[in-house]
Amino acid sequence: MSTDCQAVLVDWTVAAVPWRVAVPADKSIAQRALILSAMASGESVLRGALGGLDTRSTAAALAALGVESSRPGGTGPGDLRICGRGLASWSSPDGVLDLGNSGTGARLLAGAIAAQPISAVLVGDRSLSRRPMARIARPLGRMGAGVEYLDKAGRLPMRVTGGTLAPLAHESSVASAQVKSALLLAGVGAGVPIEVREPVRSRDHTERLLGAMGAAVAEGEADGGWRVRVPRPPSGLEPIELEIPGDFSSSAFLIAAWVLGRPGDVIEVRGVGVNPTRTGFLGVLSRMGAKVEVAERERRAGEAVGEVRVWAPSERLRPVEVGRDEVPALIDELPLVAVLAARAEGVTTITGAGELRVKESDRLEALARNLQGVGVAAEETPDGLVVEGTGRRLRGGVRSFGDHRIAMAFGALNADPGCSVEVLDGEVAEVSYPGFWRTLARMRSGDGGDSPARATAPEAGPELDAAAGHTLEARPDPDCLVVAIDGAAASGKSTTSREVAEFLGYRHLDSGALYRAVAAQLVADGMGESTLGEMTAEWVKGLAIQLLWEDGQMEVWSRGCRIAESERRDERVNAIVSQVAASPVVRDYLLPMQRTSATGPGLVAEGRDIGTVVFPDAAVKVFLQADPRVRATRRLLQRDARRPSEAEVEAEAAKLLLRDRRDTSRAAAPLRRASDAVLIDTTATSPSEQVQLIVELVRSARRS
Repeated sequence: MSTDCQAVLVDWTVAAVPWRVAVPADKSIAQRALILSAMASGESVLRGALGGLDTRSTAAALAALGVESSRPGGTGPGDLRICGRGLASWSSPDGVLDLGNSGTGARLLAGAIAAQPISAVLVGDRSLSRRPMARIARPLGRMGAGVEYLDKAGRLPMRVTGGTLAPLAHESSVASAQVKSALLLAGVGAGVPIEVREPVRSRDHTERLLGAMGAAVAEGEADGGWRVRVPRPPSGLEPIELEIPGDFSSSAFLIAAWVLGRPGDVIEVRGVGVNPTRTGFLGVLSRMGAKVEVAERERRAGEAVGEVRVWAPSERLRPVEVGRDEVPALIDELPLVAVLAARAEGVTTITGAGELRVKESDRLEALARNLQGVGVAAEETPDGLVVEGTGRRLRGGVRSFGDHRIAMAFGALNADPGCSVEVLDGEVAEVSYPGFWRTLARMRSGDGGDSPARATAPEAGPELDAAAGHTLEARPDPDCLVVAIDGAAASGKSTTSREVAEFLGYRHLDSGALYRAVAAQLVADGMGESTLGEMTAEWVKGLAIQLLWEDGQMEVWSRGCRIAESERRDERVNAIVSQVAASPVVRDYLLPMQRTSATGPGLVAEGRDIGTVVFPDAAVKVFLQADPRVRATRRLLQRDARRPSEAEVEAEAAKLLLRDRRDTSRAAAPLRRASDAVLIDTTATSPSEQVQLIVELVRSARRS
């Protein structure tokens, strides 16, 4: 066994019978393997690579860059064969690269694109668009790449243009595996020497994969920090065949829940990555009183893979101090340390963790606010947390702030019998761990463990069940306050609805995105306006449309893949979406899905028949209208930031009026204002004014 894996070979034949579980594939390894396989020369096979939303976003971006892939026969649904054509083989995409919530995908692809003779615009969801990109953009610019911010400086959207890159020795002020990996990919892709120094060693998945694919990577301590070098990049990377190990970070949330909820019992996680740059959480857990054992069973592309067993202590957990040097090896598990500290006997301090402020959320603030909200004395510091544990009963609702790690951490806390904690927007856990809540429920109920080959596409939730006809009747939750916003195309529905939902903390249902998703799949299947009549109920059902919710925002999936905004706004989709929306077959399929999305405290739904057909009993109904020329200008600016000409506005206004005639005259659920809907003319009303008007209507409905 290699000396760099801090594992213990254990004789488990006499151990107590554990609760066994397998976890989804490691998304950090999977995304790196996807990108490096796309840079290799030859065919790579990655087993279990397409688990959560992040890996699928990265795979979709690679496809847009011209990388060919297919599903290998006779294997699992998450497996992928990638046909790499060499280091400089990608092509500029037709549209933007939508990375969703994946910071790893965005930053690593930026580095890889910088070494290619192409240009691409990287975009992400609201959470990713708040995360810092200058930390990779500046060194890539020093190497010779072109980096242009298209909105806010240092944030996505960002255009990256490849160039002739120069060697670079970069000293990073933070220990960031994403920064390090982006620069390594740029250097290797361009064939120039690259060196990265960081204050503390960060996770090393990229280095291990590069080594397995033929690159000579040198690393070690230097000047009180850690240095990684590829002094002589190879002329090409070798393809690999790799079964992605289970994600240690995903397993950590189950382990923490076990420690809190099953004192004296043992949990075993099988087939999980035990890379020592990832497993720092186990050391902290041991100091808190749990018994921890790790057994390495094999190496895959340089990665240690094995089993982890943890015995939950029968006594109260002990408080700990976690400092800067430990943080990189448990950066994703620090939220778990905080919730475990809430039940420890004493005060736990975390320092040197300022990087948590620029994750999917400001995790330090989110943890402190949520812990305080359920009755724990917790205080955030500039770079950490101070948490005083309590044995009192904890209760209340918490928010994920759009962050899957925060959602799962408080899900783990709720496993403690002395806690009654509700995660109000827990769907975001699907980003990294599809099926997390089901696994947690099995654990709490004492049901037997499982050992799935890999979690892959999002599992069917209530939305899919209803859409597939698995329920006799689809009804909204009667306790959910529904805000129905209807209006013609470009009347301002999307912007206003989204901002109202965000202000109120409600879900946002964009019904138009559902119809556009169907239209996009029609286009993908080679069907156009002349073949719309060929749509059958069987074909529509085969789309397997699913809705996933991230911090209240909707994502549309079909056939196991996310339908990106760029696909839904394609001109070919624009040409047929009105006819698609008028199809009784399509409407019958999507109606139950829309109705069952009304759960939780509230839903803001937008469309053309929301208040008349989908939610006729909505508590608040609004109808938006605007001058056709104003609507045309909005639609054109949505496609292109430049000011449109008068001729362009006139032409677009004519298209919108034609769309209006179609929508108002169609037989199935025509566009019309509900008799009890409040009319708002948005021609000269700003989005913020519209939001204020609708929020007041909601407040009035609450009081009544």
